[in-house]
Amino acid sequence: MIRVLIFFALLFAVALGFAWMADLPGTIQISWPVYENGQQVGTDIWEQSPVIVGLAAAVFLAVFLVIVWAIRVVLKSPQIASRFFRRRRKDKGYNALSQGLIALGTGNAKLARRHALDADKLLDDEPAAKLLLAQTAQLAGKDDEARQRFEAMLEDPATKALGLHGLFIEAERHKEPVAARHYAEEAAKTSPGLEWAGKAVLGYQAVAHHWDEALKTLERNYAAKMLDKKTYRRQRAVILTALAMKLEDGEPERAYSLAKEAHGLALDLVPAAVLTSRLATRRGDIRKASKVLEATWRLFPHPDLAETYAHVRTGDSAVDRLKRVKSLSAQRANTPEGALAIARAAMEAREFEEARQQLKKVLQSEPTRQAFLLMAEVEEAEHGDRGRTRDWLARAVSAPLDKVWMADGIISAEWQPVSPVTGKLDAFQWATPGSLSDEDGPLLEDSLFDAPALPSAASAEPVRPVADVDDSAVVLEVEPVTKATDPKPSDPRSDADKAAGAAPEATTVPVGKQGYEGTTDDVKFSPALKDLPDATAAKAAPKEEAAPAKTSPKEAAPMTPAKPSSGASEPAGKAQGQNGPEVSSKADAKGEDASKNAEVKPSSAKADEAKTGDAKPGEAKPGDAKSGETKSGSSKDDLNRPIEFPLSRMPDDPGPDEDDDIEASKTPRPRFFN
Repeated sequence: MIRVLIFFALLFAVALGFAWMADLPGTIQISWPVYENGQQVGTDIWEQSPVIVGLAAAVFLAVFLVIVWAIRVVLKSPQIASRFFRRRRKDKGYNALSQGLIALGTGNAKLARRHALDADKLLDDEPAAKLLLAQTAQLAGKDDEARQRFEAMLEDPATKALGLHGLFIEAERHKEPVAARHYAEEAAKTSPGLEWAGKAVLGYQAVAHHWDEALKTLERNYAAKMLDKKTYRRQRAVILTALAMKLEDGEPERAYSLAKEAHGLALDLVPAAVLTSRLATRRGDIRKASKVLEATWRLFPHPDLAETYAHVRTGDSAVDRLKRVKSLSAQRANTPEGALAIARAAMEAREFEEARQQLKKVLQSEPTRQAFLLMAEVEEAEHGDRGRTRDWLARAVSAPLDKVWMADGIISAEWQPVSPVTGKLDAFQWATPGSLSDEDGPLLEDSLFDAPALPSAASAEPVRPVADVDDSAVVLEVEPVTKATDPKPSDPRSDADKAAGAAPEATTVPVGKQGYEGTTDDVKFSPALKDLPDATAAKAAPKEEAAPAKTSPKEAAPMTPAKPSSGASEPAGKAQGQNGPEVSSKADAKGEDASKNAEVKPSSAKADEAKTGDAKPGEAKPGDAKSGETKSGSSKDDLNRPIEFPLSRMPDDPGPDEDDDIEASKTPRPRFFN
């Protein structure tokens, strides 16, 4: 808009000037003399108005300028022609360079090389064309040609940094760190502001553990504004910590000053705090060592901090270490690292209940493999319960992994200042490897953390008589003891009445859960064989009357003399507790008389006959059956008797069917070990 106004202003000024000239009075006369034959014969006069004279002057000036331009073009035509062809060649060269870069970007090595050769031929001493040729050789796999072209760039100061960078990349590709470090250092000296050169030199110096040189390089990089102040402080703290760790054994005083400076630059750097505290403890400054660890714990809780804090004062007992760890954990409460540290210290102090409570917090909030392993150690150390220990170890297999020091996929047991893969400074981070989360584990109930209440063999429930015999009770077979007495002829009762009135004296044991029946731990907690009740123990027990069997005199079995071969008359009545018969009885589900299933065992008749002495064949020596009396001469017979167990069947055996009850009672049952 302004240009338009200026144009109209100039046009108005020109028009105003012409108008002013047109209004001028008078004329302009131009006269010149006229000669004839060498003599002046008169004068010619050209008289016009001022406007006409001005227009004539303008036309004359324009014609003069055109003539001068034509003369100059003729004189400079060779230069103009050469400049034209030169510009055309350059345009073609840049076009080829552009096409070569596009082909290089797309990965077409052949096309890129052809365009690069054209560009190098059309463009004399063009750095971009040389770079295109070198990169094309790299893409085509011609490493020797690429190296030669980069080395040729070192001769030109303008392309020296470019050649050093190319040679640095070639050295890294061929895994030659010494050559790569040399080229990076040369590039840093040539151009101090090169960021890649400064970082590469710092990385190689850190990998080689040249920490003093790394500090100088870090200072130069910060002066060249390659990194901000926060990154500079962090990297300086890491380098100082690494240098202090190197000088810890040889120069402890310098190492302490370096570690203390590193802790001041980065309070959350755990290795710096641990090293500073350890060196302060060696100097005897316990207060300084504790303060350093507490400051870092409040920012970044870590197991190494708790371990160092527990042993900050040498010679303390396990109880003192537990108190100290509790005070450290309280400075940042409700952290799994603090709970695990307290649990570990409590185990050392034999405070297993405290360890259980702390591990319960961790396992119900953020379960990890280390927490499950510590819980297994608690079970093993406190009770020696291998079953529960194996249970916690099995849970630890599928538990989420613990946090570790890791960098670039590498897991390290200890912190390292530089990554062994990429050479990056301060690459190790305290993180959890893998993709397992807290939700992957099962929900742990509170009962899992309670101390087990396991019964022992000495505290087993004593054998007690039970009146009602059902499927949950097993009848113990008790051999009655009969004194050799003469029969009373004045007894008016008949044999049938005696058989009906006498009640079987049997001791029953309720089947209850003893320890962990049915599991692999049953062998550990079940009573030993010598503690099991047998017939001899039942005889030694005080006599107690059992519930009388619901039988009638008609249902009672009649007295039947024994076979003559037995040498004595043995009655077969169930309710008659005379010497000799050994009855095995069991009440069936239909309430039938147990005497129907009784079986006379004549195997012990001879032994009883020898004890009584006056028993005659065909006669029965009735007597009072007293289960509480013990025969003094039965020790030898008891040793020869087969082993019998109080359980008639396995705990998970439902028992025989109703149809097979009678037959099963008559058939001897096999005995199995549980």
